[in-house]
Amino acid sequence: MISLYGMLLALSMVLSYVEAMIPVNIGVPGVKLGLPNIVTVIGLYSIGTGATIIISLLRIFLVAFTFGNAMTLAYSLSGFALSLVFMLLLKKLGGFSRIAISVSGGVMHNFGQLGAAVVLLHSQQLFYYFPVLLAAGVISGAVIGLLAGLVTERIRLYLKKIA
Repeated sequence: MISLYGMLLALSMVLSYVEAMIPVNIGVPGVKLGLPNIVTVIGLYSIGTGATIIISLLRIFLVAFTFGNAMTLAYSLSGFALSLVFMLLLKKLGGFSRIAISVSGGVMHNFGQLGAAVVLLHSQQLFYYFPVLLAAGVISGAVIGLLAGLVTERIRLYLKKIA
């Protein structure tokens, strides 16, 4: 299992790097595709909550120290914490598709980062960005949920063999 966790961590870091190379310029800072969240959603449905949290936190710290700075770390942690809480809540309640759970994660990740920006930059005017970030979170969350669902279904047999 340790090798699987290492591969998921490496994959999430590669996806973070790839995401940084793809320019997304819609006039609102901070809008990203959320590619590393594919690993988070896959983890929630395949390796469990604890391992997913550890892998995600390691990715956040490693990526912030490798490609970012303290602000990157603050934004990433706040977005991750809020999105994880909502994804876990919806998953536990049941009746929600993987895509719906991923959409909630995308929206809450953006809201968490926006909240961190408001606190760190002392500007409540940043909340005016929320409609654009909401739309971006819904779209990227749906795509991430769809991709993660496809991957999870394809690796399910492999995971049963190593468990």
